[in-house]
Amino acid sequence: MRFLHTSDWHLGQKFIYHDRRVEHQATLSWLLELIQVQQIDCLLVSGDIFDIGNPPNYARKLYYQFLRQVAETNCRHIVITAGNHDSPAMLDAPKELLELFSVHVVSRANSDNPNQEIVALKAVDGTLEAVIAAVPFLRDQDLRKSVSGETGLDRIHAVRRAIRMHYEAIGEAALAYEKEQVPIIAMGHLFVKNASTSAKHDNIYIGDTANIEASEFPSVFDYVALGHIHRPQALDEAGRVQYSGSIIPLSFSETKDEKVVKVLDFKKRKFKLEDIAIPSFRRLKTVKKADLEAVKTRLQQLHEDYKDGLPVWVEVIVETDKAIPDLDIQLSDWTAEMNLEILKIRTTHQHQDISAGIENLNLQDLAPLDVFEKKLAQTTLSDTERTDLVATFKELEAWMGEQVD
Repeated sequence: MRFLHTSDWHLGQKFIYHDRRVEHQATLSWLLELIQVQQIDCLLVSGDIFDIGNPPNYARKLYYQFLRQVAETNCRHIVITAGNHDSPAMLDAPKELLELFSVHVVSRANSDNPNQEIVALKAVDGTLEAVIAAVPFLRDQDLRKSVSGETGLDRIHAVRRAIRMHYEAIGEAALAYEKEQVPIIAMGHLFVKNASTSAKHDNIYIGDTANIEASEFPSVFDYVALGHIHRPQALDEAGRVQYSGSIIPLSFSETKDEKVVKVLDFKKRKFKLEDIAIPSFRRLKTVKKADLEAVKTRLQQLHEDYKDGLPVWVEVIVETDKAIPDLDIQLSDWTAEMNLEILKIRTTHQHQDISAGIENLNLQDLAPLDVFEKKLAQTTLSDTERTDLVATFKELEAWMGEQVD
């Protein structure tokens, strides 16, 4: 049986006021063709199908159109789990209809009944083909009840313990199928210890970065298909625990990462894994040079290299101690006939007085939590007090996100 593991599509993303519709359409078309060529039997999508809880209509259309097209191929099963960017209510709306086409959507966890996250995939004749422990993003309220008077550190440890216990419980439920000698695969959307990131991937739970260690996923799982980190990678020597990464670069920090999907060829409970590179339909490039002329030379080269594809989206960073009047106008005029578009322009000083503690920051480059932490750094609060305040801030952010959904 052949599986394809992917995640972090982020359909509907706005990238500095630009939508990614064309890139997502091209990537999903490529993915559909790959499913046919590779004779994929089951598609696994490990969260963050959409970029926001209420995605634009074109993003929903891409999603449903793709599922319909896959249903017309040799792929017999699709299993989709929600990520932290997804709205459970939105994903659940067509759930019963999608199940008629062997599309299984798991948007919410149920700690009281982990069997609800077990998806038993069956052939046309009713024989069991595989078992999927389809664990979505585990929201704090799905894992535990708040305890009055607990500190930030108490909450951190409680969440980590609850995540581990949830996987242990669903691992116990999966043990019932072990004698069947079919693939048993877990899914997840979280931050595993030692994961390497392209940029800052702040913890989606309260507290420290690591939610769980790779070794803490129960051994009954032959493979663990993860989402959330946008860089593809294995988290253990055996290659059992894997991130597939995002399908397109979602920030300028991801431009050097090769985007892939992971194809698993299972024989009973043993598998061979192959990473298949996803074509880049639009290049995102950072041009960082010491003077304006060097920037112009590099922009001209980018135009020559990619003049036949979609316009390159460029971030320009000029390292200079001198003011450059009308920098944006100069670059706009220079690139007017080029196959590229400059989305960000900023200057940094080559020689800063470190003792002065001056930091040049663009507010657009910072997340709300970054701003909050920088303000905390200017206070005389203790480490414990800062930890509690950061935990409270994250709870408030999570609550506001749920209100929007």
